[in-house]
Amino acid sequence: MLRTTLRILVVGAGIAGLSVARALRLAGFRPEVIDKLPASTVAGAGIYLPGNAGRALRELDLEAPVRPYGEVVERQRFLDARGQQLCDVDLTELWQDVGECRVLPRADLHQVMLSGAGGEVRHETELKGLEIVDGSAKVEFGDGSSAEYDLVVGADGRRSPVRTLASLGGAARPVGQIMYRSVVTGGPKVAGWTAVLGKRSLFTIMPMGSGRLFCQAEEPGTGAPADPLARLCEVFGGLGGPVPAVLEAVERVQVALTDEVEIGSWARPPVVLVGDAAHATSPTLAQGAAMAFEDAVVLAAELRKAAGVAEALRAYEQRRRPRTEWVLARTRDRDELRDMAPALRDPLLRRRGARLFADHYRGLVEPY
Repeated sequence: MLRTTLRILVVGAGIAGLSVARALRLAGFRPEVIDKLPASTVAGAGIYLPGNAGRALRELDLEAPVRPYGEVVERQRFLDARGQQLCDVDLTELWQDVGECRVLPRADLHQVMLSGAGGEVRHETELKGLEIVDGSAKVEFGDGSSAEYDLVVGADGRRSPVRTLASLGGAARPVGQIMYRSVVTGGPKVAGWTAVLGKRSLFTIMPMGSGRLFCQAEEPGTGAPADPLARLCEVFGGLGGPVPAVLEAVERVQVALTDEVEIGSWARPPVVLVGDAAHATSPTLAQGAAMAFEDAVVLAAELRKAAGVAEALRAYEQRRRPRTEWVLARTRDRDELRDMAPALRDPLLRRRGARLFADHYRGLVEPY
């Protein structure tokens, strides 16, 4: 078993990094956490956590702190462009005995994770250099200082500097998708998670509690629009169901280009990647946070029982890679289904949609 006095650096204080810090502390380790952003940076929009994310939060002993925030979602409805129902998925049945599905403000989740991580995050601290020598990682920070660690965890997202510095892979690959996100107050009452499918596009509305809606929309494209709100209304204004009323209430929109990370190895001991730095996908299945939570639990467990860091990192990747590859494959399946011509897609979803969409999560119901 590895000594709990290991010198561990976690790079990134987003959901993945704070999850790792929490899991490591529960296992008896005392990691340092750095982030290049200032402490005043506020996580925006909302986040949907499927049932397997709820289970992982329970493993991190954070299920109770998260419970006061947001709203539990029990059903998913899929509508056609006119607002007519295509299919309906019973989430309570799908995730029975696994965990609740919850929509909440991302800032609230981040605050829970920050409190759960324990210890102080060194903000405005950038990783500038990383050299692996004799099984240790020599790190240079942006201020010119340096330190040596027994383990460096890259939890620094899709554009991970750790991934680059450790020669674990290149840039994330764009998937040709533009994502819009907004939190709406004063909009219509929407019961449950509701998605309206257009032509190669999707507008999803999720109740987030306290009269708020978290909206996420996606369309094909390779460049962010100059006026995201105007573009959102232009592309999705013709959809039916609750979309027109929601668009009337939208005031601010966040926009991002979606990409994937698919690399040959996540570890070059004593450096390892977790979360989006290792295996980012498009957000279609809402598995980014869930996979980061699960990564954290498994990494801490393997470090706790291994004889050495390299052994632990090998075991971590062997356990996690099949699951994340399954998520990537199902994400691509769902994106392809969205992009089918409506004349083919909509009749298919009316006949088999509930089973198809539920099957995208079946493999995640099983323990990790």
